[in-house]
Amino acid sequence: MAWKTLDDMDLSGKTVLTRVDINVPVENGRVTDATRIERIVPTVCDILAKGGKPMLIAHFGRPKGKVVDAMSLRPLVPALKDALGRSVRFIETLDGAEQLTDEMRAADVLLLENIRFHPGEEANDPAFAQRLAGLGDVYCNDAFSAAHRAHASTEALAHLLPSCAGRLMEAELTALEAALGTPKRPVLALVGGAKVSTKLDLLSNLVEKVDMLVIGGGMANTFLAAQGLDVGKSLCEHDMTDTARAIAEKAAQTGCEILLPRDVVVAKEFRAGAEAQVVAAEDCPEDAMILDAGPDSVFHITAAMDRAQTLIWNGPLGAFEIEPFDAATNAAAAHAAGLSRSGKLVSVAGGGDTVAALNKVDAASQFTYISTAGGAFLEWMEGKTLPGVAALGG
Repeated sequence: MAWKTLDDMDLSGKTVLTRVDINVPVENGRVTDATRIERIVPTVCDILAKGGKPMLIAHFGRPKGKVVDAMSLRPLVPALKDALGRSVRFIETLDGAEQLTDEMRAADVLLLENIRFHPGEEANDPAFAQRLAGLGDVYCNDAFSAAHRAHASTEALAHLLPSCAGRLMEAELTALEAALGTPKRPVLALVGGAKVSTKLDLLSNLVEKVDMLVIGGGMANTFLAAQGLDVGKSLCEHDMTDTARAIAEKAAQTGCEILLPRDVVVAKEFRAGAEAQVVAAEDCPEDAMILDAGPDSVFHITAAMDRAQTLIWNGPLGAFEIEPFDAATNAAAAHAAGLSRSGKLVSVAGGGDTVAALNKVDAASQFTYISTAGGAFLEWMEGKTLPGVAALGG
C-alpha cells in the first residue's frame, strides 16, 4: 500500500497535526522512561526543519471520554523540552487550541491535552474529527502503536486533511512490509507465549505467509499434546488440541514447516533454581512440567535461522523470566542477533515479553527492527487491516 511521508509534503508556514504515542510511565509527576518521547524526535524535528508548526495530539491511559486530572499530559512537557531541545507549549482545552494567542504561537511545539478526555475520540465521531481538522493544515500520523484503533485522531482525521506518515510510522511500515509483505525468502516466524487461544488468528495467518514456523512456550505444549504426547503438569490448553491439529494440517497444505520442541527442560516446580532435567519431548514425567525447549530443539531452531533470510519473532520459547528456563530463548536470541549483525538475516521482533527477552542478552539492538507497538504489531502479523494505516493510503 502506498502512503505519503514527510518528504512528500509542503509544510512551510503550516500547522501540522501530529498524532504521536507518548503514553510514557509517570511517577510523582515525573516521566520515568522517556523512550517513547525520544522516538518521536525525528518526526517533530523534520516538521520544524520544513517550516511547519507541530501540534502534538496524544493519549494517556484510559480516561473513557472524561477529564481525569491524573491522566493529564502536562507532566510530559519537561521531558518533551529535554528530548526536542525546543520550546513546548501545553494547551489545556480544544477551545484554547482554536483561539491560540500570539504567546502560544511563539512556541516551537504545541501539545494538546489528552485527546481521550473527549468522548468523540474513541467514538471516531465525524463532528469531533472536523473540529480537530480545523486546528491545522496537514495531518501526520506517527503513532503506529495506535493504528489498530479507528479513533478520530488516528482514522477520521486522515480523511479530512492532506495526510502522511511520520518517521516512526514510516520506519515501522517499511520494516513490516520487508518482513511479511515482500520478504526475502525463506521466512521464519518464531511465535511463543502461553496460550494457543490468544494467537489463533496469528498462527492461521502465518502458516499461509511463512516457510518455517517455530512454536514455543506454553503453546508448544498444546501442539505436543495434539500429537498424543503426555505433557504432565505443563501449562497446556487440552481443549485446543483439535485447533492445533487443524493449524498443523493447514501448514502441511501450504508447505509451511512447523518446528516443535524435540527435547524439553522439565521441573517439578516453577521457581528460580528449581532442579531441572532435559528429556525427549515424548518423555515428560507425569509429575513434572515443561518450562523450556531443550538444547537439541535450540540446535534445530538456530539451523532454521541459518537457512532463513527473514525472521519475525513474537514471544519467548520458555519461561524466560526465571533461570534456568531462559536458556533456549537466550541462545536463539543471541544467534539471531549475530546473523542480523552480519547482514545475513532481516529480523523484526515485537511484543513486550519479546523485547524484554531480547534485551536480556543485549540482542534487541542488533535486530533489524524492534516494534514497540504491542497490539498493532500483533494485529498486523494476524493479517488484519489497521484503520490508522489504511486511512493514510486513502
